[in-house]
Amino acid sequence: MSAFTQQLPALMGVVIGALGSYLAVVRSDGARYRRETAARWEERRLSVYTDYARALKKSVNLTYRVASHLGNDPHPHPLSPAEAEPLLAEATDGRDPAGEALIMLASHEVVDRARVWVTAVMEMERFMRAGTVDPDAWQALLERQRAGREGYYTAVREDLALPPGHPARWPTTAQR
Repeated sequence: MSAFTQQLPALMGVVIGALGSYLAVVRSDGARYRRETAARWEERRLSVYTDYARALKKSVNLTYRVASHLGNDPHPHPLSPAEAEPLLAEATDGRDPAGEALIMLASHEVVDRARVWVTAVMEMERFMRAGTVDPDAWQALLERQRAGREGYYTAVREDLALPPGHPARWPTTAQR
């Protein structure tokens, strides 16, 4: 028997081992790449979800302040409609790009819940711009807005596989 033939089983073992190592490395690198990519997109979606919520809350807070000026809300820092108008325009301008990013990256459920929330906020803005003085109607709008926000946050948590969070519903001083 030649020396080559004697060493052929060892050579085959080395080739099979190298091939196995290569395949294991390629497979683990692919899995790591997929995990890292998923994590990056998840971080990006969380950022988009947060930006959208922050943009909406800016509008909500302004409507609280104007409603306080009109006598509908107990907010401690009233703001006249004239003073609020440029701030509301700025908030709306910030809300639109955040909404577009949301539509691009969010799940259908999150977009649907965001639409419910923003619709309630827009009704609050119309109520405030009309100069309506009706605390009961204002409270109904607040409840719709809060339910919309809660639904949005629930959908976001489900989309990102986060645990349930606090509903952020606590009584205000006027309700106590």
